[in-house]
Amino acid sequence: MENYLPLFPLNLVAFPGENVNLHVFEERYKQLINECLEKSHPFGIPAYIDKKLEYGTEMYVKKVVKRYEDGRLDITTRATRVFKVMSFNNPVGGKLYAGGDVFYLDNVQDGDLRLHTEIISLIKDLYNLMNVVKKVEVDEDITTFEIGHKIGLSQEQEYQLLQIERERDRQAMVIQHLKKTIPVLREVERTKERIRMNGHFKHFDSLDL
Repeated sequence: MENYLPLFPLNLVAFPGENVNLHVFEERYKQLINECLEKSHPFGIPAYIDKKLEYGTEMYVKKVVKRYEDGRLDITTRATRVFKVMSFNNPVGGKLYAGGDVFYLDNVQDGDLRLHTEIISLIKDLYNLMNVVKKVEVDEDITTFEIGHKIGLSQEQEYQLLQIERERDRQAMVIQHLKKTIPVLREVERTKERIRMNGHFKHFDSLDL
């Protein structure tokens, strides 16, 4: 499905279902947001990665948290659908901001329960190693998009995850990442322990040679 969206390029990845807080201060984006509010229209955040604008997320303004006297805005937005940028016009005719045609990607919810259970177990292992168990709740029905920012993915990996249309394929990517990351963290912890022990008095049994 192709559609036109006003575009607000940013160097971030917004996953569907995520709330994103924005401070809007440039004139072009103040104009964009005010028009979206007037028309109850969405806008798009194409992720500016590697100096390219290829994929992004449709956003709706949920709430204007604060309006400043000079027109700046603090807003809370909600990410909905992932899109691919088909055309980019900067600026749009008669406007200060950019816009373009986008193609909405499917979001196929075909998650595998076995993979989901494995992900939950791996995340708990990860958080135990990082001592953040009490700081991050892991809901049993959490999706890969909901944990995308919480498992140590690089921005490039988050961008890759955003483009995957099937939940089962996203699960596979998350598992691969966690299985690679957790052993590295365990080795870091072992190294830290060896460093802490360095210089302490040690008792060694005599060797029967």
